[in-house]
Parts: sequence; structure tokens; C-alpha cells
Amino acid sequence: MTTADPLLRDPGHATPQSPGPAEPAAPGGARTRVAVTAILVLAVALVVAGTLHEGDNESAPGRLLAGYGLAWTLFAAAVWTVRKVPARAATVLVLAGAAAVALAGLTAQPRTSNDMYRYAWDGRVQAAGISPYAHPPAADELAPLRDDWLFPDRAACEGWGLTRTAKGLCVRINRPTVPTIYPPVAEGWFFAVHTLSPPDSRHKPLQVGGAVLAFGTTLALLAVLRRRGDPRLAPARAALWAWCPAVALEAVDNAHIDTLGVLFVVLALGTATAGTRRGALLGAAIAVKLLPVLVLPGALSGQRGPLRVLRVVAAAVAAVALAYLPFVVSSGAGVLGYLPGYLHEEGYEPGHVRRFALLRLLLPDVAAGVAAALLLALAALYVWWRGDPARPWRGALVVTGTALVLFSPSYPWYSLLVVALVAMDGRWEWLTVTLAGTALYLGGRLLPGFPLQAWAYGSAAVVIAAGAGLRTGVARRALRSRPAPS
Repeated sequence: MTTADPLLRDPGHATPQSPGPAEPAAPGGARTRVAVTAILVLAVALVVAGTLHEGDNESAPGRLLAGYGLAWTLFAAAVWTVRKVPARAATVLVLAGAAAVALAGLTAQPRTSNDMYRYAWDGRVQAAGISPYAHPPAADELAPLRDDWLFPDRAACEGWGLTRTAKGLCVRINRPTVPTIYPPVAEGWFFAVHTLSPPDSRHKPLQVGGAVLAFGTTLALLAVLRRRGDPRLAPARAALWAWCPAVALEAVDNAHIDTLGVLFVVLALGTATAGTRRGALLGAAIAVKLLPVLVLPGALSGQRGPLRVLRVVAAAVAAVALAYLPFVVSSGAGVLGYLPGYLHEEGYEPGHVRRFALLRLLLPDVAAGVAAALLLALAALYVWWRGDPARPWRGALVVTGTALVLFSPSYPWYSLLVVALVAMDGRWEWLTVTLAGTALYLGGRLLPGFPLQAWAYGSAAVVIAAGAGLRTGVARRALRSRPAPS
């Protein structure tokens, strides 16, 4: 028998919740709350759309950051007001708002990341019957696949997202001289989108695909939260993902493939028990992007039996291996592509951004990495041993969020997984991790030389610690107020 730690137990015990109405709300009051919430969500969508037309992260980082901050403020107000809306009306608002926010992300081409162009290229390469791991985009072997969209004329090689190789080739794809780094399930998505896209449709199909994945994640969250939580709270929780400005920007406008991995994680933790099905879904998520491997300790929450652990882990490993197998046959060890080099530099290229920013304030550089690994391992062990098996997403949030705080990356789309886990668990304070990454990514150009990384992630850590302290106090008071058993 496993015993869950009170901090990882049923959120009804440890987290102050929005109480369900003791009696039917007055129709006029309910209509007012619905109207106010609808206006706020519409405002989020309009502000996001307007912000995306202000410019890109190189030409207008200040305007983007200001618009993004306003969108987050409206988002916070909307998720606060929806808590008091009747469940049925709230569900309609969540779905309509999810569609509106996604549509806002479709109104402009990518503004802060050019990863999507690599996705489009990899899909095109696969459609030509070539492994995406075989050659970099700049290779002469792939010259027949080039067009004026991804490889503009050299004379016009100016503007956001365009780079010129050492040989003078103008290209819109980042890192054009190295092979792709994306795992095989991600490559399968790129190929599927390319195959289903009209000719010369450029970036829009990938954005539409991102919107479909984001909306699908909203539907999955609603289903999971109704089945495994309080149905009255399900819409308000799902809104934390559905209306989040980060979803519009990163999942839709930039079409980051992370969203597909997020959907697999939600399905793994919310619809499958701790067995082979959960492991297979987690393996699929890991074969989209490696970050979901951090979810594994949460998926094993309270599962101390060796066979139970083995079933999940073995299924995850098998799913990853099966996904890689066709590419291993065609490319051999080349399936790793540029992944080792990418992991070495990931999110830390600018001089003002370094790994383990918070730990470096306290420890020498050499010790910071060791301390981060130790702290993350302790968090994973704690979640596995003391976590609540009925709510594996809570432990997954703790480990994933802790990892991002410790490593302090400047890529905000990494925290899309955190946003979904927050929606499942309700611990909104972890959304500050997403805000920290965004502030660092956009604000670094505005404040050169300022230790923004430490300030951003340090502020997030303070808010998270304060939230944990508040919830612990509420839980203890709730336990003390319970009548003693007779």
C-alpha cells in the first residue's frame, strides 16, 4: 500500500478550491459573469492578434513584451471570473475562447521563432523519399528541393529569420549547415502536414496544425478533469491552457512541435493507468521532444512495485525504439542528427544566458551543474515514492517545473508542458516559469548586461515557494478543522 504525501495528495485537501454553489445562482448574476468572462477572453484574443502585428523579437521586442504582458493580465482576470460561472456555460466559454485564442495566433506569420521553417523543410525532404537525418538543408544533394520561400534570392537576403551561409546561400531555416534534431514522431507530424497541405501554402498549414493540437489538448483536458476530478472545476482548470497567451504564441503562431508532445502527456497521465498504455503514450511524447522524459517520475507516482515500474518504463522505451527503427534502417547512427550539439547549446547561445542561473549565484560554476542534477534527482525520487497515484500530473508538474527553474532556459515554448500540467493540477503559481522564459527571451535585447535570467527565474521560484507555503498552511488548517473520528 502506498501513502501519498499531503503536499502531493488530492488537491481538494491541499489546495483552496472554488466552492460549488450551495444554491442555484441568480440568473441575472450568472449572465453577468458569463458576459464579463466572454469579454475578457475576447480581449485576450484581440490583444494577442494585435501584438503579433507589432513586429518580431528582433525589431520590436519591447512592444511584443508589453502586448504579451497585457494579454497575460487579461488572461488572469478571465480565469478568475470563470470560476464562478456555472459549469455548462463555463464549458462553452472555454471551447469558444480556445478557438478565439487559437485564431488570434493564426493572424500573422511566426514572429519570435523560425523553428517552423525547419519543420516545413523536413516534411518536404521526407516527401521526396529522403531521410531528414541524412543531409543538412544547405547540402548540395538537396538543392533540387529548394524554393524561393525557404531559400530566397541572395540579393533579397535581409529581414527577420534570414541567414546567409559561409557559401553565400540565403536561407530561412535555422542552423542550415547541420542535420535535423527532431525525433521521429515529430518528423512524422511534419510529413503528415506537408502531405495534406496545398501547394505553395507555406507556413499556414503548420500553424493550423498547431491550432488543431492546441484545441485537441483543451478537449482532452476537459474530459480528463471531468472524469478524474471535480466536474464543476473542470472548465476553470482547462481554461488555464485554452486561453493562455503562451498557447496562442508558441503552439499556434510559432507552431512549435512541443504541443504534440503535450497532448500525448495529457492522454498518458489522464486516460491511462500506470501500465503499458501510459508508458507507450509517454514514449510517443518523448519521441516528439525529449523534454517529456521529465514526466516519467510523476507517471510512476506511488508505484513502488518493480513490475509496475517496469511495465511503464519498458513500454516507453519500446515506443521510442519503434519510432526510431525505420530511420535507423535508412540513416544508421545519423538519426541523432545535430541533437548532441543542440543539447549542448540549447537555449543558452546569448552571452547573457547561462545554465543554472540561480545556482550560480550561490555556487561555483563547476558545482552548479552537479547541484542541479542532485536536486532534480531528489525531486524525482520524492515524487515517485510519495506521489499520489490517483493524480500523477501533480508530481509531473513538480519535476518538470523544478527542472526548468534549475536550468533556466530562454526558450519559453519549453514550458508549454508546464502550462498543460498546471491546467490538470490547478497550481497556477507554476505559470510563472512560462512568464520567466518569455521575459528572458524578449527582454534580453532590451536590458543588455542586466542579470535578467536570475531575476526572472528567481522571481518565479519565490512565487512558487510562496504558493507551496500557502497551500501547506491551508491544508494543515483543513486537517485540524476536521472532526475527530468517533
